[in-house]
Amino acid sequence: MTMATVPRSRPPQSRNAGDALRLTGQARLRALRVPLATNALLVAAKVVVWLASGSVSVLSEAVHSAVDMLVTGLQLVSVRVAARPADEDHAYGHGKFENLGAAAEAVFILAAAGIVIGQVVARLHAPAPLRPAGLDAGIVVMALSAVVNAVVSRGLARTARAENSPALMAEAAQLGADVWTAAGVAAGLIAVRLSGIALIDPLISAMIAGLIVKSAYDVTVRAFVDLTDRALPREQEDLIRSIIESHRDIFTGYHKLRTRRSGAGEFIDFHLQMAGDVPLARAHDLSDIIVADIKRALPRAHVLIHLEPEEGPDTPV
Repeated sequence: MTMATVPRSRPPQSRNAGDALRLTGQARLRALRVPLATNALLVAAKVVVWLASGSVSVLSEAVHSAVDMLVTGLQLVSVRVAARPADEDHAYGHGKFENLGAAAEAVFILAAAGIVIGQVVARLHAPAPLRPAGLDAGIVVMALSAVVNAVVSRGLARTARAENSPALMAEAAQLGADVWTAAGVAAGLIAVRLSGIALIDPLISAMIAGLIVKSAYDVTVRAFVDLTDRALPREQEDLIRSIIESHRDIFTGYHKLRTRRSGAGEFIDFHLQMAGDVPLARAHDLSDIIVADIKRALPRAHVLIHLEPEEGPDTPV
């Protein structure tokens, strides 16, 4: 088995793999520090408003943001570990630590939903009037929370797509759900202020709990898909096949294409058949051209090519 490496004459990027991995980790850490800071400020504001208004929906949002802050801290740790280069104990790198971080996030999100549901049940059993003085401040804080989370979530999603990061994708999805929960609480507080019906407040909290559970489910699915070594999406595999096919003049056939994702990186391997009269060194150099093109399309990919002579086994592509 031959590991085809990018030839020095056609490097896909100037820095080496270790530097690229380190810089990628730094970009993700910078991206995660933003929601960590905004959630800390929002938790403080929501707690103050809860104390002033007695609103269980505001308390639910404070708990939600506090869990978000805790989870973001966890993601910072997982991203830092995932950015470590491969070593003797982790020959394939540490990328799956990022998937584990996303899976752990789902557990904390579900815990937040449980706390919210507990508050809803308690308030329904023992209704309490809301304090009007705090309602106005609650409406302002919740509306501000929705706007802040919308801006941060959109920026984080862009970074997540650029970095192909499961941790950032999970965080962006969670903040996106926060936009709707905060907006729902603001709408509920407005309805309570206009109608005087305090029951609206715990009902809004129940809706928040449902959205939190849905967010936890989405994060769990995304995390465990990669942990089970599922193949890359069809469009990415089609892209890889098209790149290989574009070099038909180099080889006589290929088969056993396998793909998976670990953290932000793709792992790709396949068998490449060469004409029997092509020297091994020449075949290796030619296969490097294919690797270079795949890595241009997927910069974080790890590509392994097994070279075979033309008369080798030829199974369907």
